[in-house]
Amino acid sequence: MSDEEQRQDAPGEQGFEERLRELLAEDAYTIRPSPAPYPAIRRQGVVERRRRVAAAGAALVTLAAMPVGAYALGGGGNGGGTATDPRPSASATRAPSPTPSATESRPERPGTARQLFDGITFEQAADGLENCLAYDAGGVRPSGDPGRGTADEYRILLAMRSTGDSNAVGDGMFVVAVREKDPERISLMCRVIDGETQGISGFGDDTGLIEDEGPVYVNPNAGKLYQQSIIDRGNWKLPFRWGVVGIVKPSVAEVTVSYGGSSGEAALDDGFFVASGELNRQVTEAPHIKGYDADGKLVYDSDGDKYYQRTLP
Repeated sequence: MSDEEQRQDAPGEQGFEERLRELLAEDAYTIRPSPAPYPAIRRQGVVERRRRVAAAGAALVTLAAMPVGAYALGGGGNGGGTATDPRPSASATRAPSPTPSATESRPERPGTARQLFDGITFEQAADGLENCLAYDAGGVRPSGDPGRGTADEYRILLAMRSTGDSNAVGDGMFVVAVREKDPERISLMCRVIDGETQGISGFGDDTGLIEDEGPVYVNPNAGKLYQQSIIDRGNWKLPFRWGVVGIVKPSVAEVTVSYGGSSGEAALDDGFFVASGELNRQVTEAPHIKGYDADGKLVYDSDGDKYYQRTLP
């Protein structure tokens, strides 16, 4: 082919290539995957998790790695048990906390005075929370993960003595706080010993995701508060300070919690309930929880909740 013929054919080839590029570009925008149905996936995951917990009798507790070893589930014991009423004990040893600097932000106080136990003050609980958040900020997280925020975004829900076991050696302090920040309410639980954070976990608000859930919900991730390690099955360290934290719907006006033969009224704090007591003997049954409406009518009983783990593992 002569040079003149090649020049005459070039415009046609150029036009074809340009049209092909346009078509490919259009397809790139037109042919793309639909977004994943996140709400449906999460709902199914929550349902399966609750069913698995209830069937297997094992709460899903996940705390960060720590010097004393990974946290495990508390183990059930043999025989019955008794507990004192869920009320503060001023004679218990206080867990030391770090001294905050003047520039550090502070969390909101709990809604009632019945959420701080064992003589732990709000200042000590706030110090513990700030220590935990600083511990978390110094850890390794995926790119783009903003972390768990600052202390002034939280409200203290519970502070109590932490009884050590074979998998979490040493007594210390548990602090539970909630961050009600869009798009999801997050609860944070951490364990502090001698002013040093030993473990931290966060769990979201799973309520409203399944059709047959009740008006009271204990997140299975909080099971560490009322169990000792499964390694110590039948040999718990006593006396054992226990706690329960959960979520209640607006229709619930009162919550009672019994554990080991003793019962008491839980504190209600803006959509949460908090209770604590002290076991002097081991138990095999998890805390029994009941919820009542403003007229005193029973609207929730954990014995009838198929998603609640009624026996200890």
